[in-house]
Amino acid sequence: MTDSIHKRKAEHIDITLNEKVTGNNISTGLERVHFIHNALPEIDFNDISIKSKFLGEARPTPFVISSMTGGAAFAETINRNLAMAAEERGWVLALGSMRALIESEEHRSSFQVRKYAPNVPIIANLGAVQLNYGFNIDKCKQIIEMSDANALVLHLNTIQEVIQPSGDLNFKDLLGKIEELTNGLGVPVGVKEVGWGIDGVTAKKLCEVGIAFVDVAGAGGTSWSQVEKFRSKEPVKRAAAETFSDWGNPTVDCVVSVRESINEQSIIASGGMYNGLDAAKTIALGAHMVGFGRSILKEATQSVEEVMSVMETKELELRMAMFGVGAATIGQLQSTDRVTYTKR
Repeated sequence: MTDSIHKRKAEHIDITLNEKVTGNNISTGLERVHFIHNALPEIDFNDISIKSKFLGEARPTPFVISSMTGGAAFAETINRNLAMAAEERGWVLALGSMRALIESEEHRSSFQVRKYAPNVPIIANLGAVQLNYGFNIDKCKQIIEMSDANALVLHLNTIQEVIQPSGDLNFKDLLGKIEELTNGLGVPVGVKEVGWGIDGVTAKKLCEVGIAFVDVAGAGGTSWSQVEKFRSKEPVKRAAAETFSDWGNPTVDCVVSVRESINEQSIIASGGMYNGLDAAKTIALGAHMVGFGRSILKEATQSVEEVMSVMETKELELRMAMFGVGAATIGQLQSTDRVTYTKR
């Protein structure tokens, strides 16, 4: 079993880097969001602050490196580069799914990157469905301890599990187990999708049982049914995956829906985020943080310097958007009236 996990992780990296893993006819919805340019912002560009807060702690930026990988040989290089860049630029670092960390000693170091990022919040990651397959609070505590993480995010990936060979399909009665975990783990627990989005109704249910943050991970970016299609050797599953390549709730609509449904918990906008202007749009619609994944993966395979360069670019783009609407702080961007949004 563990050999298949490590093989799967390696294949995910290769496919995500080299194949078309986005849907054909679905977008993030960002094209339906527009800023009204402010020609007289009455602020000094050099005074613009992109400082934010995550889980009650001040952060230099509102940016998160979204959960991507771990549990494979090349993943160690990727996560090391990401961790070192996150430490330098002040981004939050979320790790890939960590079931392999418990089930195998091989490649454990790919998840153990605290030494490269001593001052960065690290988010551990586990499939929520694993709570139905033997992962109890004690095992989740092991994940936190072994990765020295500050929080845990549970990913929801129903459609992926159907297409994935030997996928785990029992998502029954998870809400109660999630509540037990939020009460007993000892660190904040969040939840994220993997590219099909979380709507407001679902987010509210999750927050009512103790979830501390919601990463909407909406449609318009990577489709994990497409990723699994490239792995599958079963013609029926490959055909079904293609049918669902455009499934999901666009990221922008998720942010708006979740923002209207919850009050206190942090909202992370991810799913098809490519630049700082994308980030500015979702923050203006109510997100607190913005996650980037595949848009920095290639750089993470190359060097720390390449990752930091793309990070710096996204930060500059965010500041430019804030300058363009006259917002000197992230709080002012969140409350700007110079943004328009058209529903589908």
